[in-house]
Formats: sequence, C-alpha cells, structure tokens
Amino acid sequence: MILGIGSDLANIERIEGTLARFGDRFRNRVFTPEEQRKSEGRTGLVAATYAKRWAAKEACSKALGTGLSMGISWKDMAVSNMRSGQPQMQLTGWAAARLAAMTPEGYDAVVHVTLTDDHPWAQAFVVIEARMKPHSGALPA
Repeated sequence: MILGIGSDLANIERIEGTLARFGDRFRNRVFTPEEQRKSEGRTGLVAATYAKRWAAKEACSKALGTGLSMGISWKDMAVSNMRSGQPQMQLTGWAAARLAAMTPEGYDAVVHVTLTDDHPWAQAFVVIEARMKPHSGALPA
C-alpha cells in the first residue's frame, strides 16, 4: 500500500547561486558528507547533482506528510546511489521516527526515489510504500 507520495522541482541555477553565495555553510547544513562527495565529484554537474538531492529531500518531506517542518532536518533525509547508479533514500533521526510512526503494524516501509534533471530543472519523486512482512513460516500453536 502507498503511504505517501512527494515530488519537487528545483532550479539548478538557483542552487548554483546558493552554493556560490553560502558555500560550505549551505553544503554542511543541508547535505551529508556522502552527498557532498558525490556532488563535488561530478565535474561540470556539481550544481545539478546538489539540486537533484535538494529536490529529493523536499519530495521526501512531502511524502512523509510534514514538509520541512515538525522537527525534520535536511540531513535526516539523504540520497546515495547503489552500485548500479540507482538512487536510494536513507532516513535517520526525526524522518526515520516519522516513517516508523506512519507504517502500519505488520508492514515494512520502503522508500522509493527517482531523480532527473534537464537544465535548468532538477526533479525528484518519492513514493513511500508499506509491504506486508513475510510470515515466519511457523505454524500457530
């Protein structure tokens, strides 16, 4: 079952300007060290990579039903990539607590994220799914 859906559209040029104006202060407030390494390693695509991650955090906060309020921190939501390049979202802190609270008993929550960009736009979609936990296979007593 779907627990939440969020989307966001970020302007790459706006993020580029924010990076130029605030530098590490902005990076360290919003992005985890891993997100910064990934973004800074993308020669020619630094701002676009940050913009996609910004959009993913916004989309995730919407899927959690909070927006960026209620105590959620930017770094409570982080984007990394699988070996295949597929993005994945990790939730910690308040975001993880919110996810646990909205997940029905007997279910596991799965956070799906997809990212794209086409200058000057970066876009992210997040879907939070609840999957029924597999039965242990044990027979009832």
